[in-house]
Amino acid sequence: MARPGADRGPGSMLLLLPRGPSVLLLLVLAAVLPAVLGCSSEYSEAVDEFCLSRFSLDMEQLDPNQWCSWEDTVESYSELTNCSYLVALRLGCFWPNRDVDRFFVDVHRKYFGDCALIGRSLRDPPSEVSGPFILGPVLVTLLMTALVVWRSKRSEGIV
Repeated sequence: MARPGADRGPGSMLLLLPRGPSVLLLLVLAAVLPAVLGCSSEYSEAVDEFCLSRFSLDMEQLDPNQWCSWEDTVESYSELTNCSYLVALRLGCFWPNRDVDRFFVDVHRKYFGDCALIGRSLRDPPSEVSGPFILGPVLVTLLMTALVVWRSKRSEGIV
């Protein structure tokens, strides 16, 4: 006599699971979470070894004053980006992910931390430039207020 359920194939075990949205969510999470969470240490080690070492050599060949020049660093930076993507792909990780973000923040902090957004450091303009831009609107506001007060006090034959 055969045991109950012995005639079922391996795929039929899914039929024994309870049904509903919560079970579906658990199955999706069980399939996705290892790929998302399971590559942090492997990814960091691999991207440091294969990508960052090459990028560091490329940046060392440049004068540090050229690090902020996009024309001088774009090729190396593109190779770094592509390499980090290929490492994530090879390890079965999503790209970008939290580790990729952390990696690029560290790269930017080390190599591009002193670079301004437009290639020069931002600072306030001299007072000869900013003074007229501040004083002009203040004077116009005072003049318009005086004009409104003067017009309101002047009666033009109101009955």
